[in-house]
Amino acid sequence: MIPYGRHSIEAEDIDKVVEVLQHGNLTQGDQVPALEQALAEYVDVPYVSMVNSATSALHLACVALGVSRGDIVWTSPLSFVASANCARYCGADVDFVDIDPETLNISLPLLERKLVLAASEQRLPKAIVVVHFTGLSVDMQALQQLAGAYRVALIEDASHALGADYQGRKVGCCDFADAVVFSFHPVKMITTGEGGAVLTRHWQLHDHVRRLRSHGIEKNTAAIQSGDCPPWYYEQHELGFNYRITDVQAALGLSQLQRLDEMVARRRQLASRYDHLLGDLPLVLPPRGNEASQSSWHLYVIQLQQPQLRAELYAFLHAHNIGVQVHYIPIHWQPYYQQLGFSRGQFPLAEAYYEQCLTLPLFPGLSDEQQNEIARLLHLFFKQSSAELSL
Repeated sequence: MIPYGRHSIEAEDIDKVVEVLQHGNLTQGDQVPALEQALAEYVDVPYVSMVNSATSALHLACVALGVSRGDIVWTSPLSFVASANCARYCGADVDFVDIDPETLNISLPLLERKLVLAASEQRLPKAIVVVHFTGLSVDMQALQQLAGAYRVALIEDASHALGADYQGRKVGCCDFADAVVFSFHPVKMITTGEGGAVLTRHWQLHDHVRRLRSHGIEKNTAAIQSGDCPPWYYEQHELGFNYRITDVQAALGLSQLQRLDEMVARRRQLASRYDHLLGDLPLVLPPRGNEASQSSWHLYVIQLQQPQLRAELYAFLHAHNIGVQVHYIPIHWQPYYQQLGFSRGQFPLAEAYYEQCLTLPLFPGLSDEQQNEIARLLHLFFKQSSAELSL
């Protein structure tokens, strides 16, 4: 089976992990700070905090920005549920802004309209979780201008977008957001097995995130060094979490980061090949971005011009060992969010996209021959479907 996504592990990755297992600290040693520093240098941001998942990173970003009960957080309905759940963990309400069908990201005109209405009702969001769907950055400068006028905090959910570019800078540099979150799940750009990170340019937010990820505990190093406190002394200043990542995981991520540009380049090459191979089929191909925004191509999502064929195409490709997937069921369709008062039909653009989308395999290890076979099967399916419709 060719999956829709797959990690890329090479010998040097294994060697780095084994080295930690044999000679290093398994939990909190030198590999976590080394990965934080390397990632900070890669995206050109001063502060990085590694954690055990992107979900944890989103949660910590919300907490550190003061999201709490009585607040509201907005996000896109087209994302994994974690983009909304992070606000619920804080006791806050959630609402959604529909997508732009051209980019599949949050619609800035609809966002502007919603902000104007929310201001008139004195119900502005505390924060907006901005999803860079499939790895293509939202126009963050324009979004910041909209949100900044209302003093709304911005969290970039860049779980899909490590290695992506926006305005000549790497996504993650935090030029237009209070915090950026990355994911290191096995199907993402690089992996730590499971893992995430919070990036920011604000020292106080960074310091708060680092304390929260470790039970709310901190050590007063200066007091210990001066002898005012014994060397084992620590204090819990707030209720935090055990969201730390291990040195074993960080060693893997640090090794993988050295090949990130190479892997993103291969993803971009494969996306261009798909465009060429599938251009004459009855499909809407993914948005390509522009000079200002270059995707990292976490996902290659097609949309069927005949949505009624999706289930049949999904079954056909799986029968031929092609592991296509669907990203995503709109968050507001989930039973949990339906219980909170959301209903189908509220965000029609995201819903229309969902009804016709299908994610094709895309990962650095996908060979040209495998991709050619996927394209051949797609051509065969639509040829057979066309023949059946003509009978």
